[in-house]
Amino acid sequence: MRDTLTFSAVRARQSPSHTVLSFPARASELKRFAAIDRIGRDTEGLLSGFQRPQIASHIREIRDYLEQPDSILPNPIVVAFTKGVEVRETNSPNCELEIDVSEGAPGLVVDGQQRLSALMQLEGRDFEVLVSAVICGDEAELRRQFVLVNNTRPLPKSLIYELLPGVDGLPSRLSNRSFASELTAKLNYAPGSFLRGEIYQHTNPGGRIKDTAIQRVIMSSLSDGMMRELLRRDDDGAGAQQCFDLISDYYRAVALVFPDAWAAKHTPKTSRLVHGAGIVALGYVMEVLALLDGARSPAEFAKGLGCLEGRTAWTSGEWDLGDGDRRNWRAIQNVNRDIVTLAQHLIGIVRTDIRARRSTEIAPDQVLLAAVGA
Repeated sequence: MRDTLTFSAVRARQSPSHTVLSFPARASELKRFAAIDRIGRDTEGLLSGFQRPQIASHIREIRDYLEQPDSILPNPIVVAFTKGVEVRETNSPNCELEIDVSEGAPGLVVDGQQRLSALMQLEGRDFEVLVSAVICGDEAELRRQFVLVNNTRPLPKSLIYELLPGVDGLPSRLSNRSFASELTAKLNYAPGSFLRGEIYQHTNPGGRIKDTAIQRVIMSSLSDGMMRELLRRDDDGAGAQQCFDLISDYYRAVALVFPDAWAAKHTPKTSRLVHGAGIVALGYVMEVLALLDGARSPAEFAKGLGCLEGRTAWTSGEWDLGDGDRRNWRAIQNVNRDIVTLAQHLIGIVRTDIRARRSTEIAPDQVLLAAVGA
């Protein structure tokens, strides 16, 4: 079998820093030069790959359709290369593309992984499809193209967010989330993190707390909360670690105060404490305790959260949210309206407790001086 594949291609003049080509290829050829790099993490928590897991039912539907004699597949498979290719100009815009497959498939699928998986399952028909090839300078540029190409498609946002920390040159609406995504991954994989293994990500489907909920807590704090202060005063580069400790220690305290509702047996369906609404609402409480009560350690956070014991309905009963607003515990949903209502309820209790503790913590001699002065 040949170690190189050669295709007649058409080159599109789109960017001076990228080579973009289109050409037809048979499924048997695609198998040789294009691979699907599944997203995953190693034992150290380092990210590799970028493609979501296969969707078996979707692949089966595509395969069943392609087995019909009159089927067509007009959408191209987008494949990115960082090595193993040579482009030879012929008669512009025509060119010749040579792909070296001596060391395996050098191309990675950027878009069309389900279609390619279906093509690989076809029997008795070497289906020919259109391929759009993008030649990238390095792995970082390949990831960037994947994010930008797929951000306009209905890919899971959590997959896009998980990839962001390793991508540069993104629009501000995506780059602003990069720190939150990176910190979330660290909380999920770094030794010493209380939330290690608890956060659902595409690389950790067994997690029970949604990564987007933790990211929302972080982004809110970065906007106008404690993390903003920690990073603003970051003279020695320790701000990111302090942000990590803040989140980890805070939710350790949450578990200490509400051990039954946090227990491993619970999922978001059985406990609103590990539900998106509970996680995000308690994130606002963290800000109040950190900024107004000076809490930093698990013990200090637990002290501030103690006033909520007996006044929550994480797993049963009713929430008494004030002004006659009483709701079954399951009625709290992961929507902004409910999150804000729950957060305001919890913050109100905590603020009242802080004021009460401050009034009783006045030293006896201060009380005496105040009385004499009166």
